[in-house]
Amino acid sequence: MERSYEMRIYPNARQRELIGRTFGCCRWVYNKCLEERRAAYESTGKSPTRFQQDRMLPSWKAENPWLMEADSHALQQAVADLDRAYQNFFRRCRQGGRPGYPRFRSKRDARQSYRTSQGVSVPDARHVKLPKLGLVKARVSRGIEGRVLSATVKQVPSGRYFVCLCCTDCPEPEAAPGAIAVLGIDAGVHDLMVRSDGVKIASPRALARSERRLAREQRRLSRKRKGSASTRKQKRKVARIHERIADQRKDAIHKATTDAVRESQAIAVEDLDVRGMERDRRLAKAVADASMSEMLRQLEYKCSWHGRRFVKVSRWYPSSKTCSCCGHVLEELPLSVRAWTCPACGARHDRDFNAALNIAREGARLLDRADGTAGPAGTSGAKASGTLLEQA
Repeated sequence: MERSYEMRIYPNARQRELIGRTFGCCRWVYNKCLEERRAAYESTGKSPTRFQQDRMLPSWKAENPWLMEADSHALQQAVADLDRAYQNFFRRCRQGGRPGYPRFRSKRDARQSYRTSQGVSVPDARHVKLPKLGLVKARVSRGIEGRVLSATVKQVPSGRYFVCLCCTDCPEPEAAPGAIAVLGIDAGVHDLMVRSDGVKIASPRALARSERRLAREQRRLSRKRKGSASTRKQKRKVARIHERIADQRKDAIHKATTDAVRESQAIAVEDLDVRGMERDRRLAKAVADASMSEMLRQLEYKCSWHGRRFVKVSRWYPSSKTCSCCGHVLEELPLSVRAWTCPACGARHDRDFNAALNIAREGARLLDRADGTAGPAGTSGAKASGTLLEQA
């Protein structure tokens, strides 16, 4: 099993200078390879392969001695990155998509990174050992399991430094089976997650809470003279706000999804058309702030990690309009109606909680059908949904 660990590092002045030089060397090698591939294709109709360009590195180092200041494995990875960019370009062409031809990298790019594969270790909870840099101060929040394959050192627009460790041979996470057989989850804008067991997790609304401050700093940036030192400083201020918003959103989603996976044996969610919802100009910003696609993605891979079952219910299933008590389906239910009373049985429903119960019922039916245990009318799924209603 492979896993990735990301942690923040705090390089000193010498290490920051060396990281900056390595960024520049890798960028130069990447652009040099791209230039040679373009020139060769225009003249001969064929481009050099990755291995042919790997053999050019020694001659480039002899012509440019400053390349030897960077980690040699990082330079080789720059050649591999360009080759992967070409492979992705041709793959998208074959699939009929909108391919993006590899472009030259610039030192003005907001994000800079390089990857290395040798001499990486985590000796203790406060340091990471990287080639050429030695011991770098780091915030290691959890133990690193498995064997380190590669390390990616990156600098984000706010100026912070991070290292991402890709590890293999990681042990499978051990987690006790949860008490809930099938947990239905309804994702929304107001509440990040409404679960069929009655738990509601409010959305952090990270963008909405920081929007005024972000707008103020962006107005200040627009008044700065382009290319000046004050512009660079103001850009970092704006970047810090954006990264803080992303960190708040990521933290809330990770906590909510981890708790849901640990407390259940299977998870059912609705297959939402998030891209379609973002086309509505009245909901686009709130839908993007809720980050529902990211929450579903995390639920899916965390279920596979912990041996839980994961099922998606069709977006056309009327989860909100169906009474979870008697099964009556309303003809229409406007989005503004957050609670309603069933005309058939008189039950009073919270819109989101009712949808979560119905998603859990439909998810149980789909799982039973996949196992081949459901009857013609889905009796096993009905029994599972009745159990869920009793638990709620």
